[in-house]
Amino acid sequence: MPPARLTLAAILLSLPGAGAAETVQVFAAASLQTALDRIGADFTARTGHDVVLTYGSSSLLARQTTQGAPADIILLANPEWMDVLEDQDLLAPGTRRDLLGNALVLVSGDPQAGPVAIDAGLDLPGLLAGGFLAMGLIDSVPAGQYGHTALTHLGLWDAVQDKVAQADNVRAALALVAAREAPLGIVYATDAQADPRVTVIGQFPEDSHPPITYPVALLAQAQDAADRAFMDALSAPEAQAVFAAEGFTLAR
Repeated sequence: MPPARLTLAAILLSLPGAGAAETVQVFAAASLQTALDRIGADFTARTGHDVVLTYGSSSLLARQTTQGAPADIILLANPEWMDVLEDQDLLAPGTRRDLLGNALVLVSGDPQAGPVAIDAGLDLPGLLAGGFLAMGLIDSVPAGQYGHTALTHLGLWDAVQDKVAQADNVRAALALVAAREAPLGIVYATDAQADPRVTVIGQFPEDSHPPITYPVALLAQAQDAADRAFMDALSAPEAQAVFAAEGFTLAR
């Protein structure tokens, strides 16, 4: 090869991702969408590697992973579903870690709705005024599980259990409130921040439900250097700043 072509080839190979662009397949809890869309785009712009983000409920993503769905990284909203994957040896050893935390809030689609104290004395049926309370599926969606636990702990569940609209994931529950199809909903604080059509009217006490923790791990089939690079990028200061701006707490 002529020297000039050798020089050009060396320059091209030195560019981020040039000649070696890889694709990182990420499964992530729906509540992470706003932050991860931005982090993934920034990673692609910086490295040239594509990041394909698939969002859904943690339960659905975990089940799809056990059935062989192709993914390199998984980021869930509940440690128990990550335990399922770890018990089946589906995680790359030593890569699991807690990444983020969150809070649970009560939201309204009425911009004029005033704040309420979320405790055992809350008249939740009265606030619903015949409408439905939007939540994630209480048997499988983490936000729904946390919400059910919190309402039960506060003695509020029995009064509203027949007025609950269960959604496939927390963003779907949020959408019901934002569209005024349900007057109230239980979602993560970060979801409420992501949609200006809803108003937070109260936060559930931390002791009313288990800590909301987001574990992340490489999956056992992850092979590419880009997979490990994106995993590392999730804990980099730039990504942590995006998560914090969206209202997530950072794991210690």
